[in-house]
Amino acid sequence: MPKWLDNAVFYEIYPQSFMDSNADGIGDIRGIISKLDYIEGLGCNALWINPCFVSPFTDAGYDVADYCTVAPRYGTNDDLKTLFEELHKRGMHVLLDLVPGHTSVEHKWFKESMDPEENVYTHRYVWTDSIWESPEGMNNIRGISQRDGCCGVNFFSTQPALNYGFYNKTRPWQMSPDDPAPTATLDAMISVMRFWLKMGCDGFRVDMAASLVKNDEEGKGNIALWKKVRTFLDKEFPEAAMVSEWGEPDKSLEGGFHMDFLLHFGPSHYNDLFRCDEPFFSKRGNGSIAAFADTYKKNYEKTGGKGLICIPSGNHDMDRLARKFDTGELKICFAFLLSMPGAPFIYYGDEIGMRYIEGLISVEGGFGRTGSRSPMQWNDGVNAGFSSAAFEKLYIPIDPFPDRPTAEKNINDENSLYNEIKRLIRIRQSHTALQSKGKIEFVYAQENAYPLAYIRSDDREKILVIINPSDKECGFDFNGAGQELLYTNGIVKISEGRICASPQSAAFIKLDRVHI
Repeated sequence: MPKWLDNAVFYEIYPQSFMDSNADGIGDIRGIISKLDYIEGLGCNALWINPCFVSPFTDAGYDVADYCTVAPRYGTNDDLKTLFEELHKRGMHVLLDLVPGHTSVEHKWFKESMDPEENVYTHRYVWTDSIWESPEGMNNIRGISQRDGCCGVNFFSTQPALNYGFYNKTRPWQMSPDDPAPTATLDAMISVMRFWLKMGCDGFRVDMAASLVKNDEEGKGNIALWKKVRTFLDKEFPEAAMVSEWGEPDKSLEGGFHMDFLLHFGPSHYNDLFRCDEPFFSKRGNGSIAAFADTYKKNYEKTGGKGLICIPSGNHDMDRLARKFDTGELKICFAFLLSMPGAPFIYYGDEIGMRYIEGLISVEGGFGRTGSRSPMQWNDGVNAGFSSAAFEKLYIPIDPFPDRPTAEKNINDENSLYNEIKRLIRIRQSHTALQSKGKIEFVYAQENAYPLAYIRSDDREKILVIINPSDKECGFDFNGAGQELLYTNGIVKISEGRICASPQSAAFIKLDRVHI
């Protein structure tokens, strides 16, 4: 695993909404470069940039039309190369968003695949051999050319699925992952990866990583595919990092990924934390951490104790944390997020408590997600400092309320969410036990009960983390002794074999002995 992932703290940038440098109402790469001091000042040392390639933007860039060219609205390939260089000067790293499962209908490959005459792209996508047969289990597009057949799509009807083969073939038109056409698809995607790695990026966050090989219920075909990618990377780019959008870390790590995301869907119980009717981190205290902790422990054991499971604050597909939580609750959320194993991912604006903007008309395929993609709020100037364009030109409207949080206000308030997160990152970076590879052992994670407690450890130290999001004092029996209080928000006491945590509190305590 690349050494830099050991202490990586990622900042996710949705490029069209981060910073506009040329007054066209859309964020861009030079805008990102202009704000690197801010990101570094927060304490983040790595970026994840959502897709920034040529696209018709029916799905905000996740419908790629040219994998090797930056979309003109963001700048040029040279601008992106400059961003890589500026990050590396600071000792920072960057992951690009790789979308290997589908392209836009405007991609050259797809246009060629629609030709009824056989060519090198005929089988680049998942096509049936009859216009009357839909690919089982997939939506499709049909009747768009003289080619006889339906093309499967992964998400929107503008996103035809690339052909990496079928693990279990049930129809004559389906191919094995090792057949020439699926192999050519993988080779083409490896060429894309090679292009950007040579340009200077440090790796990829991979979209829908478990979906490439179809009819693959147990994931064996996709694991085998990513092992081939891992072989390529180990040979040519051994320091390249790979983070998967998979949601099953035992499978993704076996496939060669270094870390795996927990998703807002799937079996992880991630939603129990922040995004359900009664989330655990609500001060109402009606949530439960037990199912999440049990699933996490099982996945942790399956990964051989590597613990390389990323828990994001959110992303461009989720409601913002501030839709459900106030600033006090958010501080407790981040005490958890920044003390768990694996690299934390902070979605731009979450560090200042940016809100979900209600009632927006969908922009570029955002639909209900659009409210989480509004422009970054830098200051109280024009368009909150995001852009000097006329308001009506903005990609997405700014939060219209006068009390909207801004980076400037947060930085200048020592009790702000931003400064609390900055403090938490600094503590994490000062203790290797709290970083990506430190071990975890849950001490108290009971059904419908508070608080949550776990020990992070390595060969240097053991650190007890206590998290009480609820508005009630609570405690649990604990046979150990604290040596040093590393962090506290509220009051947490260890005395006579018991820990008591005040309402809405969190603490990190370095231990000199413990018996669980």
